[in-house]
Amino acid sequence: MTQYQDNNTVTIAGILEDTPVFNHEVYKEKFYIFTLRVKRLSEAYDYIKVILSERLFGSKFDVRKGDFVIVNGQFRSYNNYTGSGSRLVLSVFAKDIRIGTEEELENPNQIYLDGFVCKEPVYRTTPFGREIADVLLAVNRSYNKSDYIPSIAWGRNAKFCRDISVGSRVRIWGRIQSRDYQKRLDDETVVTKTAYEISIGKMELVLDEG
Repeated sequence: MTQYQDNNTVTIAGILEDTPVFNHEVYKEKFYIFTLRVKRLSEAYDYIKVILSERLFGSKFDVRKGDFVIVNGQFRSYNNYTGSGSRLVLSVFAKDIRIGTEEELENPNQIYLDGFVCKEPVYRTTPFGREIADVLLAVNRSYNKSDYIPSIAWGRNAKFCRDISVGSRVRIWGRIQSRDYQKRLDDETVVTKTAYEISIGKMELVLDEG
């Protein structure tokens, strides 16, 4: 049986873009948020939202804007119903955070997920012939909750996704990536938003382990 603390693990390291600020409150538990700037191998950056629980860390944080920190936790989702319609919000829920250095980690952005395909994978090729597949993974959490995490596969992994059916259990290893896109609102205003997804580096189908 999968242990929920082991089926969703994240380690990211980078520079705080801002000092943690209050974000929301659930059942009198306060949550704070900040953005972590994580370097890619290409020297570009991913900008990843990190949530801190007052229950775990207290209300006075030892980290500030400009600090280089290492965060261990889980990648979680929730539906934000503010505004028009609902929107899937993705962030790293921190279980441990500490000041660190770039030299400590060979890979500053790594994630492992063990979950179930909950939507038919979408396979396609780019105009240049590159193969891509979009996979939505449901990862179980305690108290009958699940996190719904969009993932993207390339090349051989994308081909592999063509034969995966809804309900299949898969394990994936990869990294969290952020991607800016533009959305046109009803009043014709164009705003820039950020999407998050898992870039899959390795994946495997989990057969019946009973």
